[in-house]
Amino acid sequence: MATTNDLKNGMTLDIEGQLWTVVEFQHVKPGKGPAFVRTKLKQVMTGKVVDKTFNAGVKVDIAILEKREMNFLYKEGEDFVFMDNKTFDQMNISAATVGESAKYMLENTEAIVAIHENNPLYIELPASVTLTVTYTEPGLQGDRSSGGTKPATVETGIEIQVPLFIKQDEKVLVDTRDGSYLGRAN
Repeated sequence: MATTNDLKNGMTLDIEGQLWTVVEFQHVKPGKGPAFVRTKLKQVMTGKVVDKTFNAGVKVDIAILEKREMNFLYKEGEDFVFMDNKTFDQMNISAATVGESAKYMLENTEAIVAIHENNPLYIELPASVTLTVTYTEPGLQGDRSSGGTKPATVETGIEIQVPLFIKQDEKVLVDTRDGSYLGRAN
């Protein structure tokens, strides 16, 4: 338990059984009336952002989120099996929890798994991952100056847009937030 006076950005609160992260907050002391705290909260599971106002000094439940560095090992049915890098414990995480991150994960991909009361909530991947292009049409001579793009399928099965000079079997950096091409990988 804490009060609204103790709020900080990034803190996770348990409000009516749902987990919310504090995106921003502001203490307001009007000329008349009691002080209050204006917050912007993001729901951990859905990403929905809402504005909520609390009276100053009101008690709020703080949820302890544990973020563990884990390694994706393999897919088992619908579940993804991750291994904790410190304890070597394995954890099955449902496809619904992994969500869009599955598009960018290969075996041995490092990820941060947020856990609350032994339940995995979500997965954070690095900002970019290196993937190999498994199929793309060859670029034509002279296409390089136009700055155009073409579709390419990478080893995880998703299709991304790459510059015309990228060839099949090349390694590329892909942004895990929006699936965009970032450059060639070394």
